[in-house]
Amino acid sequence: MRAVRMHRHGGPEVLAYEEAPDPAVGPTDVLVRVRAVSVNHIDIWVRNGLPRLRLQFPHILGADVAGVVEALGAAANDLEVGAEVMLAPGVSCGRCASCAAGDDTFCPTYSILGEHIDGGYAEQIAVPRVNVLAKPRHLSFEEAAAVPLVFVTAWNMLVTRARIRRGETVLIWGAGSGIGSAAIQIARLHGARVIATAGAAWKLDRARVLGALDMINHAEQDVYEEVRRLTNRRGVDVVFEHVGASTWETSLRLLARGGRLVTCGATTGGEGKTDIRYIFSRELSIHGAWLGPKRDLQSAMVPVSEGLLRPVVHEVLPLAKAAEAHAIMQRREHFGKIVLVP
Repeated sequence: MRAVRMHRHGGPEVLAYEEAPDPAVGPTDVLVRVRAVSVNHIDIWVRNGLPRLRLQFPHILGADVAGVVEALGAAANDLEVGAEVMLAPGVSCGRCASCAAGDDTFCPTYSILGEHIDGGYAEQIAVPRVNVLAKPRHLSFEEAAAVPLVFVTAWNMLVTRARIRRGETVLIWGAGSGIGSAAIQIARLHGARVIATAGAAWKLDRARVLGALDMINHAEQDVYEEVRRLTNRRGVDVVFEHVGASTWETSLRLLARGGRLVTCGATTGGEGKTDIRYIFSRELSIHGAWLGPKRDLQSAMVPVSEGLLRPVVHEVLPLAKAAEAHAIMQRREHFGKIVLVP
């Protein structure tokens, strides 16, 4: 098969479109012909190299996959060849206490497609049967590939961790990102008021279409002062944080009493200043999210299937142009997801 592989860590130039061995299909696996795979920030982090991440090169990136079932392992025969599917990006053992309790992200062997194990920047991928979900009929393959990682993470953050409630106010940083575009919709679905930030007016216009009520251009406005003005100095109930060091202190300061901060990333750095006294005196909560369990993806797929949540695709490129897709994401020229097609 053809695939985009990396033989070492580095910039977009390390992504090579080349011949690769077909994936092996185990007895509980499903072989999927990839029709679309979307690009995520985790691809860039893995490509650059992460502390304690030890890859076996050559490595294939790509957590978000949609495609067609091509072959079935002997113990995975409840599917039909030709079925249109999408993949849950988190892979776990399925046998430990955490997996049995539905907390598969706590599994000792938990991994993400394209991170510790080969992903979907390829013509084919083999995954455990439990990771295969039916693709909603109304979604194209490109749209379906833009769903799993960002929607399961945003659902875990807002619904499972922050327990968002109707009438609350949510600040969402980076509305132009894939996860930002998902978070806006999930917050609105649950009756929250959304304040969205982005660094360009055109991105804020698109955030408004998705349901954001108030927009802040963080390249031109002081986010702290604007949020205080918009909330009558009260602050927000939930901050949806995935930027990191550059926004961390502001995020904490903008929480109202009893507020919750949920975080899943640190694009601008992993060390943020925290005044511990502020945390306990205002009874604030901080929640981390590393993707989300499969049950959260199943929950998110209900409104996706009903058309209440929709993936946002910025651009579709050939798989051979994966390096260009990474460069677009790093320049922050996108709104929503960039999708690659073999």
